[in-house]
Amino acid sequence: MTSNTIISLLEEQGRKRSSAPAYFEKIGLTWTPTSWRDYVSQVRQAGKALIALGVEPQTNIGILGFNRPEWSITLLAAMMANAAGAGIYTTNSPEEVQYIINHAECRVVILENEEQWAKVKLERKKLPSLRHVVMMRGTEIVDPLVMSWETFMSKGEDVEESELDERIAAIQPEQEATLIYTSGTIGGPKAVMLSHDAIFFTAHESINMFDLNANDRELSYLPLSHIAEQMYTVYGSITAGYPVYYAESLEKLLDNLQEVRPTIFFGVPRVWERFYNGIVERMAETTGPRAKIAEWAMGIGRKVSDLRNRGKEPSGALAMQYNLANRLVYSTIKEALGLDAVTAAYVGAAPINPEILIFFSGLDLIIHEIYGQSEGSGPTTVNRRGATKFGSGGLPFPKSEVMLAEDGEVLLKGRNVFLGYYKDPEATAETLIDGWLHSGDLGEFDEDGFLFIVGRKKEVIITSGGKNIAPKNIESALKNLPLVSEAVIIGDRKKFLSALVTLNPDMAAQFAAEHGIEGQVLHENPLVIAEIQYGIDLAVNPHFARVENVRKFAILPRELTVEHGELTPTLKIKRRVVYEHFSDEIESMYAGLD
Repeated sequence: MTSNTIISLLEEQGRKRSSAPAYFEKIGLTWTPTSWRDYVSQVRQAGKALIALGVEPQTNIGILGFNRPEWSITLLAAMMANAAGAGIYTTNSPEEVQYIINHAECRVVILENEEQWAKVKLERKKLPSLRHVVMMRGTEIVDPLVMSWETFMSKGEDVEESELDERIAAIQPEQEATLIYTSGTIGGPKAVMLSHDAIFFTAHESINMFDLNANDRELSYLPLSHIAEQMYTVYGSITAGYPVYYAESLEKLLDNLQEVRPTIFFGVPRVWERFYNGIVERMAETTGPRAKIAEWAMGIGRKVSDLRNRGKEPSGALAMQYNLANRLVYSTIKEALGLDAVTAAYVGAAPINPEILIFFSGLDLIIHEIYGQSEGSGPTTVNRRGATKFGSGGLPFPKSEVMLAEDGEVLLKGRNVFLGYYKDPEATAETLIDGWLHSGDLGEFDEDGFLFIVGRKKEVIITSGGKNIAPKNIESALKNLPLVSEAVIIGDRKKFLSALVTLNPDMAAQFAAEHGIEGQVLHENPLVIAEIQYGIDLAVNPHFARVENVRKFAILPRELTVEHGELTPTLKIKRRVVYEHFSDEIESMYAGLD
């Protein structure tokens, strides 16, 4: 085995930082640490247990559960056994769980609790390859197929350490290390094969780029089946040596943030939007001198952040104003969120409204947007300290090449590019051409080399007049309107563009209170409709060509959700599903015209 793998780094941390904490979990009221030495021991024991259960080299196991130590332990144990872990989203339906277990041919699946076991139990007759189900700690299931975590770990006693060492020694850098099932905005999920070298390289360069080290700490709460969370919770932690705190649940995220006060925080757009809405709501209640101080402080924050985004620091009067603003405003707000210690804040997985990034920069919190996909081990381009432009995907990831094809498609080449799609050579051949990953995204570079994503190749709308329109920027402009939380542009083979929008619950409630329409059906209320129309006329359409103007819109009666299948687990829009679910609303906008 080459020394340049995550497994070799893990064992090195066990030797170098043996007594230092590798991870923390909340037991009762206490965040309880586990040392690097014990972490390595747990992974090795689990690796031997997988061998005892018949897991062969170059095969896969399934992992289904919320972020817990067992998730990372079994993912790494599979690698030690020269196999690979296939993460499954907790929100997946029983049919989707069955598809992944069968597609990956998993002999062993690790499950979190009764809820996830119920999905497997429902589909068990359709799972011919499955031989063992292992439950994470705290759940006992009485079934011949199922064993407890403790029983599973005890199986490792039947395997010699030397047998595991032989498996580790056989690992090659270009072998599959993990399977990432894409959430599939179009069609079913595909399994991205990432090599040992790809995850080692990406973790190493990511840690160096943001100067992360063993003194940092991270709160793990986003799905570990997604490459971004795997990269920082598992691979980044091992590479830099920092401890990971496993969140209790999404519902307790704010409580856990306040307790842990992480220095590293990665959020999808929806998380940052919720923080933003909460702060805006609190600020709206502030009046008089305090409101003026907050407004002044945010102006200073934006000036300082603008300097730092260009690699400069404030000086003179601005530096003094910044220090005062920090004492009066920034520290208080960030402390309330549990983000006062954050030195590396990121957003990715889906586009975010740049206005939200600008807003947080006014609170002395620079959020670095990352653009990429699972097929590139996560990052293709990255905004970083001293080189950030809000609204862009950033500069190319270190030691990789990013270019645009003739049609504007973003292409990536480097050690972070995937091996291909598992058991899908046709899709691999379409996506991976001469070593270049074809992203399917349309982009533009500015004069400084920052990449801006302008749309998807497969999501380009072709109107009945033959005009090609990328909907992304129009949708982003609609989402800038205070009352709008989500927007989907319609117009393929239509005479004009229209939009489906959903209401931002917090802002809609505030609007209803201000206009005395509380208790009414807001998506049908004339004042709400008029307010959004006013925003489209004033703040959206004037910024686009006439053919790109939104001529009609419909407010949906509810938000788009993962549960209804309209959003992927990473909150990307599944356009086909949205079109199907709201076909009546779409037809009404074009009634008598098309």
